[in-house]
Amino acid sequence: MGMNMVQEKNERRSNLSRERPATALRHQGLREELVAAAAMLIESEGLAQLRARDLATATGCSVGAIYNIFADLDELVLEVNAGTLRAISRTMQAIGGASPAAQLAAMADAYLDYAAAHRRRWDALFNHRMPLEALAPGWFQEVQDAAFSHIENPLAMLRPDLDATARRLLGRSIFAAVQGMVALGLDNRLAPMDLELLRAQIGLVVGAIIAGLTAASPGGAK
Repeated sequence: MGMNMVQEKNERRSNLSRERPATALRHQGLREELVAAAAMLIESEGLAQLRARDLATATGCSVGAIYNIFADLDELVLEVNAGTLRAISRTMQAIGGASPAAQLAAMADAYLDYAAAHRRRWDALFNHRMPLEALAPGWFQEVQDAAFSHIENPLAMLRPDLDATARRLLGRSIFAAVQGMVALGLDNRLAPMDLELLRAQIGLVVGAIIAGLTAASPGGAK
């Protein structure tokens, strides 16, 4: 009798060990479907229109199942925004150039093109707000840092006198300047202008920043 009970327990443990990986696989599959569906809904309708019920319909799951995978929609939007950052990062990584100045100028162009082509998804990256008490998780910060690193690489060649911390801050400052022009320009808040005129204006500003950095560099132009 005792041997039968032990055998039953062992069989239950064996069954559970087979079910858990299968359950985890189903959850991972649903997670990926939900992120893809959210990205499509944001791309087509905008962040403000993202609804759990629409996601459930798009993926064929219940609303409750969504919250078994994600704590809330903020967590899901972070996943979509991370995907946006990775796409921008891949675009930046593909840029080469004969000089660091050429690379920085090409990155500004590529960033404008991405924002114009994926307007709503790009908007979500900057318009999504976490609850006041919440901070972006460490993994998301790592995705951000990886994207910014592509700006820092040519800066290391342009200004080898700067340490890593200074390059990091400078890279973000240059991005902020370009981001502001892209955001205001695409909304026609700077002045009515088409994409190519906006591109030219951003190029002038980035060129001025590069010229200033070069002049300030030891051995640079005076």
